[in-house]
Amino acid sequence: MSGLAITALTLSHFRSHRASRLVFDGRPVAIIGPNGAGKTNILEAISLLSPGRGLRRAAADEISRKPDSLGWKVTAEVRGLAADHSVETWADGGDGRQVRIDGKAAPQTALGRILRVLWLVPAMDRLWIEAAEGRRRFLDRLTLGFSPDHAEAALGYEKAMRDRNRLLRDQVTDPHWYGALEAQMAQFGAVLTANRRAAVARLAQAQKGSDTTFPRADLALTGPEGGFVETGDLAPLLAEGRRRDLAAGRTLIGPHRTDLTALYAARATPADQCSTGEQKALLISLILAAARALAADLGRAPILLLDEVAAHLDAARRAALFDEICALGAQALMTGTEDVLFASLGQRGQQVDVSEDQGLSRIEI
Repeated sequence: MSGLAITALTLSHFRSHRASRLVFDGRPVAIIGPNGAGKTNILEAISLLSPGRGLRRAAADEISRKPDSLGWKVTAEVRGLAADHSVETWADGGDGRQVRIDGKAAPQTALGRILRVLWLVPAMDRLWIEAAEGRRRFLDRLTLGFSPDHAEAALGYEKAMRDRNRLLRDQVTDPHWYGALEAQMAQFGAVLTANRRAAVARLAQAQKGSDTTFPRADLALTGPEGGFVETGDLAPLLAEGRRRDLAAGRTLIGPHRTDLTALYAARATPADQCSTGEQKALLISLILAAARALAADLGRAPILLLDEVAAHLDAARRAALFDEICALGAQALMTGTEDVLFASLGQRGQQVDVSEDQGLSRIEI
């Protein structure tokens, strides 16, 4: 089974890449080079071929190569879910990010219907012990793979909540101003919660009986909204909580407060009490489980972006990771500082060497 893939990628004024072009053949890719050479910038560019702000969550005007500040552009030829596509995404000066698919303007959400992209980056290493916001983002990225409508629901919910929060900050007490916004939040919030619950269930199913050396993670949704996580019935809770929300100046319940908990199943140990290595292994396990589930559901494995993952694994686990990726038929783009990290991948993968020359990234394939 062949996976979704980037077959050609062009970066223009994208961070350290003034003008870089890469051609891929669908195999896993080892991107090798010293720190600061621009390896992660390649992964970030690919992450922007999906909805959202990419793996660094950077604003569009932060990405342009400095000091040029001419804007930036990413162009890709992709093997999508149903067909091959040409995809462009860019930002000019202080403008927001724009997208074209096959030469036609498209919303970012359309990207989720032709590609599925999952990633794991070093910033996620503390995911289980830091604030809930990062865990929600991680869960929503996985959920988006299963439910492309998740992005639209998130945008709709956030817009309605911003408008409601504005009323709260202005100390508006007339209930007529709140009704329509709370109805929208309830509508979109029910979709968000249903999608998240479905994703958690799908991940659990994908982990059961899987042939993997990585530990199973039992996941659960929690949050201060209590019963809403189970029922999705948000509108009455928002109405009841207006007085408290007025005092706080913001909305205190809803899917924007949901948290994701994980249990290292074999030891019945909460993830936040596991060792650093165990926490990393749980994250890798969940990415692989999502990839297996998507491959089974869609007939094609998603694109995986794994930044500096190999460096944190021993030789046996690295080999196991590469074996699972190859068995899936997934195009995984992985970064590392030394080619020895990818020795067990061998001819099953493609190598890209990245170097730095006076602040510019240089590519050799």
